[in-house]
Amino acid sequence: MADVADVVVGAKRSGDGWDDGFIARRATERSTGKATDKAAEKAALETLAALEALGTPTAPAAPEVPDEESGAHTPIGGAYGGRLRIRLDALGELVGLSRTRVEGAVLAEAGRVLDEASARQRLSARHTVVAIAGATGSGKSALFNALAEVPISETGLRRPTTSAPIACMWSDGAAGLLDRLAIPGRLRRRPLAGGDGDEELAGLVLVDLPDHDSAVVRHREQVDRVLALVDAVIWVVDPEKYADAALHERYLRPLAGHAEVTFVVLNQIDRLPGDAADLVLDDLRRLLDDDGMALGEHGEPGATVLGISALTGQGVGELRELLGRFVQGRDAAARRLSADVDAAAHRLRSAYVAEGRAGLGERARERFADRLAWAVGAVAAGEAAEREWRRNAGRACGTPWLRLWRWYESKRVPGCEPPRLPAVVEEELTARQRVEQAVRTVVEEASAGLPAPWAHSVREAAVKGAEGLPEALDELAVAAAPSGRPPRPAWWPAAVLAQASMTLLQIFGALWLVGQIVGVLEPLLLPPVLVMVAGIVGGPFVEWACGAAARGPARRYGQDAERRLREAAAGCGRARVLDPISAELMRYREVREQYATVSRAIG
Repeated sequence: MADVADVVVGAKRSGDGWDDGFIARRATERSTGKATDKAAEKAALETLAALEALGTPTAPAAPEVPDEESGAHTPIGGAYGGRLRIRLDALGELVGLSRTRVEGAVLAEAGRVLDEASARQRLSARHTVVAIAGATGSGKSALFNALAEVPISETGLRRPTTSAPIACMWSDGAAGLLDRLAIPGRLRRRPLAGGDGDEELAGLVLVDLPDHDSAVVRHREQVDRVLALVDAVIWVVDPEKYADAALHERYLRPLAGHAEVTFVVLNQIDRLPGDAADLVLDDLRRLLDDDGMALGEHGEPGATVLGISALTGQGVGELRELLGRFVQGRDAAARRLSADVDAAAHRLRSAYVAEGRAGLGERARERFADRLAWAVGAVAAGEAAEREWRRNAGRACGTPWLRLWRWYESKRVPGCEPPRLPAVVEEELTARQRVEQAVRTVVEEASAGLPAPWAHSVREAAVKGAEGLPEALDELAVAAAPSGRPPRPAWWPAAVLAQASMTLLQIFGALWLVGQIVGVLEPLLLPPVLVMVAGIVGGPFVEWACGAAARGPARRYGQDAERRLREAAAGCGRARVLDPISAELMRYREVREQYATVSRAIG
């Protein structure tokens, strides 16, 4: 009979239709393996019928499941849809936009969630992986056996009893999921009474974990690894250790956001007399509430809490029914992943949420332009241009005798005439310290309230752009300075003609008076004196009138020079400092919007 059984196993393994849990199969393999699968299945059924006719047992009490399963149950991982898909896409965009701005250690958890989401999507969507976790002696292995209705996991007084994760599957097609959990084929089992015909738990993959408080470090590491990959978890506690700080602080409190995929069962309630079980359950609910874990009471979503006795079977049927409804919902993986995204968003909050309204307002831009204009000497340049315009007006419209005196003074004392137009009256063309102070101030205003990574990126962008800014402003100060003589207004020729007329009157009156003195002309003192006085008084009057008329144009000319230099300095500062800062702030706003989508925030 042993030879016949070997033939059966060989027939099942000889087919190419074993399912490894992944959907990435070549079409040729499926087409060529289909006929072989049917033939192998037919041969296996005929052999099993022969064994039954001979009265030979066809299966052990706890059959070991081979590494590969029947190809008739090929699992297909369904695509995530709805809000979860939008959040995952936003999380991917968030990580992509932040790689050069946020430290890799901060993004590691988000990257892990994306990797796990991609890996879980490729695996069966018809199966739900539920882990049973608990402390030493809590009875989790006994509960595992009670749900499977077969002694699969070893129980006993020796601690630790469970040294490696053991899996029990109620339907085929979960090999890929178990491969992901690194559970070898020798530790994969089937329930005695369930199998493929147990519709109540069809699709359930139950995993018994080692003790989370085991003295063996490797056992604790296995618990942490598997808990990060399963779709749901059943925490088994006992009346002595249900308030254990290690359980609450290390597992329940950090996983409080996963309440919807969490079951907490109080085992061994048969040991509690009278109403003690209800009192302990109430205290357990209180502790879970203190941990921040929502409780699924009154129809609200949250963790399921109930009391059972794996030894007597009390409450096991209720737990089995709850698990059946939970598994048939086919959304445990999505709910677990959504909770993982929530946890990742919570950890990323400090890197993306500002403490106020971050940005670079119009007033900040104007103040930055004013500081650069002051540093480049725009005001001084405008005043110098105004003085130069008025000086030229004075030269053109002044009396010839005054211009002659100025020419004489310049020749008599070389260099006494002031320079035409200094571009800037500072000690340097641009005050480097003032430029640096302007950059620091605008950076502080732009990064105020920003999360540390983005405030740092704003500072880096501004500092990098400010390199060479003082030198560029120096060149602008020279290039923007007025060259040549200021333009002459239309009334200048008339003023020059009037001044020349006054001078001619003075000369004519003087010659007339001299002619009378020498006796050439008829002596008449008053007329030539009046003519000379008119020329002498009229000349300064014309010069004063021209000076008064020149104030407005001179002021406008100076303001125009100041405006040109101010605009040039502002444009240089905008291109080198403000635009890089604005680009970083825009990038932050983009990732902030993605983070709002990930965290399910509104606005």
